[in-house]
Amino acid sequence: MILYSCSITKYIPEGEKLYTGAKIEIEADSAVENIKALKSDLETVLRPEPNSKFLGMRLGLYYYYKSQKDNPGFINRWLNKKIGEKPIYQSDIKTFEIEDVLINRLENKGFFYSSAASSIEEKETEAFVNYKVQVTKPYTVANFQLDSMPSPIYEDVKNVTQDSPIYKNMRFDLSNMKLERQRIDVELKKRGYYNLNPDFFIFEADTNQYDNKRFDLFLKLKAEVPQKATIPYQIKQLNIYPNYDLQDSTYSEKQRFKEKNYYQDSLFIKPKYLDKYITLKEGDFYDPQSSKNTARRLSTIGAYKYVNIQYKEIDSLQTDSLGTLEANIYLSPLTKRAVRAELQAVTKSNNFTGPNLALTYSNRNLFKGGETLNISTNVGYETQFASGDNSGLSSLELGLKGEIIFPRVIFPITFNENFFEYSIPKTKTSLGVNYLSRSKLYTLLSGSALFGYSWNANKYITYEFNPISVNYTQLTKTSTEFEEILDDNPFLQQSFDQQFISGLTFSFTYNEMVDSNDPHQFYLNTTLDVAGNSISLFGKDGEPDEPKTFLGLQYAQYAKADMDLRFHLNFGKNKSQTIATRFFAGYGLPYGNSDVIPYVKQYFSGGPYSVRAFRIRSLGPGTYSAEADEDNNSSTYFDQTGNIRLEANVEYRFPIFSFFKGAIFADAGNVWNSKSNPSFDNEEDKFTSDFINQLGMGTGIGLHIDVQGFVIRFDLAAPFHDPSLPEGQRWDFKVDEPVLNFAIGYSF
Repeated sequence: MILYSCSITKYIPEGEKLYTGAKIEIEADSAVENIKALKSDLETVLRPEPNSKFLGMRLGLYYYYKSQKDNPGFINRWLNKKIGEKPIYQSDIKTFEIEDVLINRLENKGFFYSSAASSIEEKETEAFVNYKVQVTKPYTVANFQLDSMPSPIYEDVKNVTQDSPIYKNMRFDLSNMKLERQRIDVELKKRGYYNLNPDFFIFEADTNQYDNKRFDLFLKLKAEVPQKATIPYQIKQLNIYPNYDLQDSTYSEKQRFKEKNYYQDSLFIKPKYLDKYITLKEGDFYDPQSSKNTARRLSTIGAYKYVNIQYKEIDSLQTDSLGTLEANIYLSPLTKRAVRAELQAVTKSNNFTGPNLALTYSNRNLFKGGETLNISTNVGYETQFASGDNSGLSSLELGLKGEIIFPRVIFPITFNENFFEYSIPKTKTSLGVNYLSRSKLYTLLSGSALFGYSWNANKYITYEFNPISVNYTQLTKTSTEFEEILDDNPFLQQSFDQQFISGLTFSFTYNEMVDSNDPHQFYLNTTLDVAGNSISLFGKDGEPDEPKTFLGLQYAQYAKADMDLRFHLNFGKNKSQTIATRFFAGYGLPYGNSDVIPYVKQYFSGGPYSVRAFRIRSLGPGTYSAEADEDNNSSTYFDQTGNIRLEANVEYRFPIFSFFKGAIFADAGNVWNSKSNPSFDNEEDKFTSDFINQLGMGTGIGLHIDVQGFVIRFDLAAPFHDPSLPEGQRWDFKVDEPVLNFAIGYSF
């Protein structure tokens, strides 16, 4: 530490001293309250900030000095760019200016006729400033009242100021008066004062009636305030342009619907559907909040690229007490049809590798009610290149899904328009079919159907409720080898036997990450998935000890709940650095007709969005080791899953250059079975109180290409705790066996 201090000292120019900070000492009148808070407020005006310290060392200053050398080297230049700080010397401190600012701040707080002085403590190479402030008794409010104003604004201001935070005996505070002007402006805007501005108000203090530092406070309008700012405005006409084109803005066709004018020469969207999104009404007083609500609701339809609300004053109808407005809502549509393509490369722990291509066709405003049709298809092919008994095995997957999103509630009961104040829910319906062929094993056909709702309760909260969620699977063309696998693994067999899944899902999301300026971002998602309850009422009993069936199909019964909790701490210049954390917990409970949760509903661990030091679906369950399994040639063809999942992640993200960002991370997690699979030895897959020692753990570094929120991610990770190894061998940092993860978007 001493050697480090000397290395800094030798760079300080002759005749200069390093500024190390300042402190404020307050001598106050006995009437002054809360001196601690006053001191904290005064400390905010001390300028400039001294060079920062870390563990007693000024690293930023050190690397600045190092970079000034003739040949500083790449490392010193890079560190200076990241954390370097220019030195702050005693000559940079203008104490007389700070004294004036301190006095000004005290006067703004009501402490008039206070004083400030400064002194400097000097050491061999350092200087420290002491500010001494004499604080007098503050001025306090004796009475607060309105001065004369024209009607009707006088009556409205009087009503608004009945709830004013300014009260008798309150200390004079300029900042509180500014906030009160803004509050009054906001409240009057809600009452129609379209042309009002908070700067039109002025506070005046009169001390002539008192000699004990008390004053009368008056609120008045400035002399130059225009007359149109003192009257409220009412919406006289409301015009909506559902298919607005900047290049051609002339419309001859007008349709009157529920006291609104709709201009569209050819029908683009039906007014009866669009009307529910518009909270503005003819005859209402101007209210900026209603404008924001209308714009937000219209933008959620999914058919519009721009939503623009403009107001125009109708001068011919203005009176001395009321103004009139014409409100125009311009809606510019998105491209009606669009095609999106996604290409991915998949690699798994069992050496299966191959591409996956997904195409999505979208048709917006399908039935002229803002509906969106999405038709997606995917083609995936995997093959095993490694030598062994599984060499040459392949997997082909084909999928087709159709989805229609209605931007309204489709329900037998009609809801009041004001029931969903923030946004109108969307109704989602979908049908899908999937074909999966695994060579030498089986062919699997599956279908799915869904009907549900999603809506935003406010800026942060989203709900999703799917009362109808149906999945059907059927195994065909099973090989002898696959039948032997099922015979040896009853859990796997039962999970495939449950051909019919019918239930409901509910999801709650609280997401503060939509606010990019918030340094502390919290995210919570909880999901509940329940299957088989309603369908069990129609189930048919089978043979003794045999499961019930519906329409001849064995159906599943289970309850599954999970929680995804995240916290981001954003800091540094422009909040460019982030410490991101995540915790996930999930549990599935089979009951009634099921002993095992269906295979497609089980949890897995490992991969680019999970524990990145292990390949996708290769971790667990428990301490299971695929490599040690004598039947590895067959069983590892199937993903390693369980009905319990725990994971935790932490990642430090930082900028490198332009849109390149770096990351350092650590992950931990695993999956387990609550009831052991008899195919595993010694219940190695069962969840126990020793689960901490069964977590797969890894760490690594990442390179992220972040272009305006679109992220391409490369994460290189290596395990340092592998639960599949024998005890005593699990703690081994396998730097020479890293796993490269490629993904789109951040992992959490």
